[in-house]
Amino acid sequence: MAGQDGVTLTYEESIDSQRSDHEMPWLLHNIPKVTIAAVNGYAMGAGLGISLCCDLRLASEKAKFGTAFAKVGFGGDYGTTWQLTRLVGEAKAKEMFFLGDIVDAQEALRIGLANRVFSEEEFAAKVQEAAAQIAHGPQVSYRYMKENINLSANSDFKTILDREALTHLRCGQTEDHKEGVAAFMEKRQPNFKGR
Repeated sequence: MAGQDGVTLTYEESIDSQRSDHEMPWLLHNIPKVTIAAVNGYAMGAGLGISLCCDLRLASEKAKFGTAFAKVGFGGDYGTTWQLTRLVGEAKAKEMFFLGDIVDAQEALRIGLANRVFSEEEFAAKVQEAAAQIAHGPQVSYRYMKENINLSANSDFKTILDREALTHLRCGQTEDHKEGVAAFMEKRQPNFKGR
């Protein structure tokens, strides 16, 4: 923020650079894989934006979340305005942007910034457990779940119902669906293969 060692960019070059930086949050939000932000400290400014673009935010008790943009005279980047508004609502997003308060882990959980909060001692193991569960889950189904949820943010109910009809039936054609049904009938854990 304080400069780049004497390198001077034009305004247009700076915009191009910022847009290039914004590819990462866009990819995190849209990649057909489930993404997890493991927050074990501060997620502020762009760090907050990156964590918000992940599908799950797992936090330790010592995690802190905040926008910090008002404190340095910025307006927000890395998708923070779009993501934060959708997660916590317009009023809370404005409060976090304008006042710049830091939200602790329990408040983040309460308002929807964090999905789960773990003690510092169990944090790494719990994040690994969640990641393993997802890694061994029905990947095709996860892909369509994520796409449908992302689409629902800007679509009407009928559009989502039509989309669900397509994706639900597609998931029903997978090996993982057949394995899931067999496991349910046999009262055992499914052994998904991601196909």
